[in-house]
Amino acid sequence: MSLQQTITKLVMKLPGGLLVKMAGGKPLTIRDRTLEPQLQLMAWNGRNAPPLSSLPAETVQAVTKETLASVEAPIEPGVRTEDLTIPGPNKNQIPARIYRPDGQDPKAPLMVYYHMGGGVIGDLETCHAWCSILASRVKCPVLSVDYRLAPQHKFPAGIDDCCAAYEWGMRNAAKFGAPEGVAAVGGDSMGGNFSAIIAQEMQREDKPLPAMQLLIYPAIDLVEEFPSRKEFSQTFSLSTDTMDWFMQEYLPEGFDKSDRMLSPGQTGHLDGLPPAVVITAGHDPLCDEGDDYARRLKDAGVPVIHKRYDNLAHAFTAFTLISPGSRKACLEIADMVRTVYSKL
Repeated sequence: MSLQQTITKLVMKLPGGLLVKMAGGKPLTIRDRTLEPQLQLMAWNGRNAPPLSSLPAETVQAVTKETLASVEAPIEPGVRTEDLTIPGPNKNQIPARIYRPDGQDPKAPLMVYYHMGGGVIGDLETCHAWCSILASRVKCPVLSVDYRLAPQHKFPAGIDDCCAAYEWGMRNAAKFGAPEGVAAVGGDSMGGNFSAIIAQEMQREDKPLPAMQLLIYPAIDLVEEFPSRKEFSQTFSLSTDTMDWFMQEYLPEGFDKSDRMLSPGQTGHLDGLPPAVVITAGHDPLCDEGDDYARRLKDAGVPVIHKRYDNLAHAFTAFTLISPGSRKACLEIADMVRTVYSKL
């Protein structure tokens, strides 16, 4: 652990009331949901930072990588990792990382996981600690995918990589001690978007469905204007300005945002999709669309576990070092996945 991480961790262990005093003096409450003090202090410390939309994409990619590294915990004990590459579309190679826990359950399917970042930022380190929690608690191998990012690689490069990684993972699961010919998908934010799309796309193409889909504060619908997009438009760590900038960088000019490979919420029929764990954050412009998608999946007869963490913010899976609520939520989510796996 770096000196910066150590100092940050010690500060965040101060009493919640003191942290709130350091962060403006009043608890941050929207819709009767009060943000965790540690996250409020993070938001306060970053209040004067320039908006991402004012910076070159390459600068944002570098700065966010450094920032996230300072708030993410070390990986869980008893989890081994190995970096590898897997074949992608057009003969390109996709960097990836496999996580394997001690005492791995040979019946637990491989989880193919996609990090957050709006299709523009993030890498294997973004979800490093979180993937280790998944592997450790679920006792399954986790394959984290470093898909191509925009603007260097515009849509559909990222989702194409993710689809290829799922199908490769399914075919090669036995190499990692998991059942052959099956894999689950999961992701947070844009990674949740990719996971929902893959589940739908496999169904449309009559290909093997994921064993389950783990959707954490997913971007579901780029067309509908859910109320949370306005009410939480300026919240930490995702604003609507940042969301708009992500799509500006991610999409070709004039692209139809209702396209099924971008907005899985636009799909009319959701019956027959794999079991889902859908997680939302209370302080998040995306919370309403995630909650709505969980409801629609349930209405379509899909087995769903759904929970909203009202005092947490978007991207909380990356804040496990400094946010006790985020750490607790990650452990609970992994246990939800384990529950779904037990019923497969």
